[in-house]
Amino acid sequence: MTPPPCLVWLPADHRQLGPHATPYLLLGDKYARAVRDCAAAQPVMFPLAAADDLPGLLGLVDGVLLTGSPSNVHPSHFGQEVANPALPLDPARDALTLALVRACVEQGVPLLGICRGFQEINVALGGSLHQTVHGVPGLMDHRERGDTPEQEYAPSHEVRLAPGSAMEAWAGGPVARVNSLHGQGVDRLAPGLRATAHAPDGLVEAFELEGARRFACAVQWHPEWRCAEHPFYAAILSAFGAAVRQRQAERLSGSRTTP
Repeated sequence: MTPPPCLVWLPADHRQLGPHATPYLLLGDKYARAVRDCAAAQPVMFPLAAADDLPGLLGLVDGVLLTGSPSNVHPSHFGQEVANPALPLDPARDALTLALVRACVEQGVPLLGICRGFQEINVALGGSLHQTVHGVPGLMDHRERGDTPEQEYAPSHEVRLAPGSAMEAWAGGPVARVNSLHGQGVDRLAPGLRATAHAPDGLVEAFELEGARRFACAVQWHPEWRCAEHPFYAAILSAFGAAVRQRQAERLSGSRTTP
């Protein structure tokens, strides 16, 4: 019998669109396709999920991918006031994803964070963010450039990868070039997170959770963009997919992984 597909949960963004500010629940197409094409899993959404629903919902899935988004994590979650009210926020997403991160860590659910998702993991575990990276002395401007997606997602700068890390293995060496489309970034890294990539200005660009029961990594860049065309990006998602398949096998057999 053909086994059921592995299921990866991608939380929705909350937006108001159109002339009447109609509420929408959205998922970026490129994230769903990356899960399907490079992690070999089925993307799923629980559009109205709340933190109280996590005990039941996490038992249905094999992994969680926290996507990027135009919105930022609300700075109240790391003890700051809003620096720029013009920038979009998504408190409804925060209410779910910050709790979701902690639940994934506790239950050993494979977790991959991308861009906003990278920042969510850091904040959920006790870290803080620079609200305006380009306004911090000594840091580069990491925001996107160009008028087309091909220009925006083109390689922007190098990252130095931690020796012996999984990230270095996936890249096939100590240095890689990545895209850059973010205005916020890690300030204080949360306890238990190990930086595995840095930009030339020293900004943390990737981390892993030390002692994680299963895959728990995040990157500030966007490996989902045409992941099949970029061996490094594909390797990150493939490793996530392997962890997802292991989780499914144990979930379906009814076994449990001990810490």
